[in-house]
Amino acid sequence: MSYAYTPGLQIKKATIIRKTRILPVKGKVLVKEGDIVKNETVIAQSHVPGDVITVPLAYRLGILPSDLRKAMLKKEGDIVKKGEVIARTKGFLGLGKSEYKSEIDGSIELISDVTGIVAIREAPRPIKVRAYIPGKVVKVIPDFGAVIETTGAFVQGIFGFGGERWGELMIIAEPDEVVTEKHIGKDCAGKILVGGCSIRGDALKKAESIGVKGIISGGIRSRDVTEFLGYEIGVAITGHEPTNLTCIITEGFGEMKMSRRTYDLLRSLEGELASINGATQIRAGVIRPEIIVPREDVKDEEISLKTEDEHLKFGMTIGTRVRIIRNPHFGKLGKIVGLPPELQKLETESYARVAEVELDDGSRVTVPRANVEIVEE
Repeated sequence: MSYAYTPGLQIKKATIIRKTRILPVKGKVLVKEGDIVKNETVIAQSHVPGDVITVPLAYRLGILPSDLRKAMLKKEGDIVKKGEVIARTKGFLGLGKSEYKSEIDGSIELISDVTGIVAIREAPRPIKVRAYIPGKVVKVIPDFGAVIETTGAFVQGIFGFGGERWGELMIIAEPDEVVTEKHIGKDCAGKILVGGCSIRGDALKKAESIGVKGIISGGIRSRDVTEFLGYEIGVAITGHEPTNLTCIITEGFGEMKMSRRTYDLLRSLEGELASINGATQIRAGVIRPEIIVPREDVKDEEISLKTEDEHLKFGMTIGTRVRIIRNPHFGKLGKIVGLPPELQKLETESYARVAEVELDDGSRVTVPRANVEIVEE
């Protein structure tokens, strides 16, 4: 039998979810194994070194670099405050004195009597890592963080932007509606909104202005993303955009009706607290935007215990549910009805193995196997 090893998107009503929460540098872990945590619980904290600012101080004071140390009122390692005088010249007979006040809080990193430069390192910045999901601490990573486990629904999207946030799910539109600012009212503040085949730029702006935590929609036009963020997103990892709103797209770019399975699952969880993260690695597809809805009422028999690797180890077979990820059928859902073993000639004149897909509307298309991904259910 012919197999295709294809990445998949997960849509699970109930599964065990584990999140590793770690600091970028060594710090102090504030939880222990067995602790019950909430979304906002601080798991670990530390400080990261500040940036170094270089000042051509000899030039500023009008002296030779070799005379810089004589003019310094602070030495290397000393703490300085913004506005504090750190260097002063005596002038001649009390005339022509000059001084320099630090422009930042920090410490003296370097005084060079060769170049006349003084380097000031900004004060260390405190960093905190929060749990992000409510659950139980199942493992402590000394000096760095912990692993949090919870049980609930888990949905991956195709594209997103904005970082980690949490709030109650609220349905605002049907799967085939275009979401505009008219769909968003004051009652949406603090919520994660769900619905639509596309979300317009005016809706994103209004949502952010009233304090909406996130929006989940089937599709979005690239120009609406650019209009909202003020710049085009490239091929890097998203998730660190300067916005207070997280957006997750479940199907693709353009007007893409949200899949019925995804919509029905999220509708059934309306009012529940969800955690979302729009981080996406666009080119490689390694990082997917995610929606996590912890559930306390899950029965053991409902839980999917299989890992993603176990789900996909046999790859794509007849009947496998897939989504097409390239034009002209981008975002359409269907099932595999044929996997011809021989190479097929494509429109580009190249040869590749293909998959025959029966779309949800009943039509059939033939596409390269690399142009589909498994929808894991």
